[in-house]
Amino acid sequence: MEECKPVLNTGLRGVVIADTRICEVDGANGRLIYRGYLVQDLAENASFEEVAFLLLYEKLPDNAELEEFKRRLLAERQLPPAVIEVLKNCPKDALPMDILQAAVPLLAHHDPDKKDQSMEAVLRMSIRLIAKFATIIAAWDRIRNGKEPVAPSADLDHAANFLYMLSGKIPDKDMGRFMDKALVLHAEHSFNASTFAAREVASTRAHIYASVAAAVGSLSGDLHGGANTRVMEMLFKIGSVDKVKDYVKQEFDAGRVIFGLGHAVYDTDDPRAHIVASMSKVLEERSGKTKWYEISANLEKTGKEEFKKLKGKDIYVNVDFYSGSLYNSLGIPVDLFTPVFAISRIAGWCAHVVEEQFAGAAPKPTLYRPESEYIGDYCGPDVCEFTPIDER
Repeated sequence: MEECKPVLNTGLRGVVIADTRICEVDGANGRLIYRGYLVQDLAENASFEEVAFLLLYEKLPDNAELEEFKRRLLAERQLPPAVIEVLKNCPKDALPMDILQAAVPLLAHHDPDKKDQSMEAVLRMSIRLIAKFATIIAAWDRIRNGKEPVAPSADLDHAANFLYMLSGKIPDKDMGRFMDKALVLHAEHSFNASTFAAREVASTRAHIYASVAAAVGSLSGDLHGGANTRVMEMLFKIGSVDKVKDYVKQEFDAGRVIFGLGHAVYDTDDPRAHIVASMSKVLEERSGKTKWYEISANLEKTGKEEFKKLKGKDIYVNVDFYSGSLYNSLGIPVDLFTPVFAISRIAGWCAHVVEEQFAGAAPKPTLYRPESEYIGDYCGPDVCEFTPIDER
């Protein structure tokens, strides 16, 4: 009788590796929940600062707690001068995600809590990281364009301040509010690749800067964080609504995908997608130029219809599909779309590091150490016989 071998799940899909109180992605019902709250309710009613507090401290803040949290974020927005100097000496064509990843350990050098492994210290470092991520990205964009970084404003909330540091202009109310909503929608998504990377490093008892640097590196990969950029590049390529149908047919005939359609988790439309779509529509209508939203809406409809004809099943829109046109309307350069994702997701990453290291009454002892199955090399399953270099 032939031995029955287990099937290796190389992507860990469907493999539960830990429990969490932070987030539930209910793919079957199209629900995303942050610590018990539906993301739609948070996007409609809470600020990014409230959501970051919720993720870190397991509850929504009251007025006094929120004001103190905002004060602490505001106090930590500035980058150390030495970090700014390093950014100024980086090649101007460096990839923004590489710059962000490189900046994280630089910040660690300036953090007095780096060697403190208490939960209180990790939470203080989390606040510093959340505050500084937006400053890093805005500063880099200006530096690479030959401009001086804009100092953070003490009068603007986290989202509006980012747009201000990026452009040097105070955004209007709608732009600030929509940026804030976008940050809320992207703040957390359970055990995706970057979050798992952060937790795996955190399980070794490395400090939070090491965990976050790993998360940024994971997010930089095209299969994880690059989808919103590729969606916008796709819209540029299509160029007009009348070319959508031909583009969809061409891509499906070639066995390629429509970026922003399909998701590894959701069996319905991503609950965040149409919130983003409505914001994109409003901003484009306000400017009188609705081109990118119209292409997106037509592409979603046509892509779904053609996929159904081709595969006999439905495909659903994900959050990246309309994020591209929204960020474009907010004046964000295309190659900053993924770093902007990180400006939001840093809140979730930090919450997961805290949970990984401190959930329960005492620090958790778990060190992630998966198994693998060795399948041999060019010697086959046997041990190779060593040959001296002169005889090879």
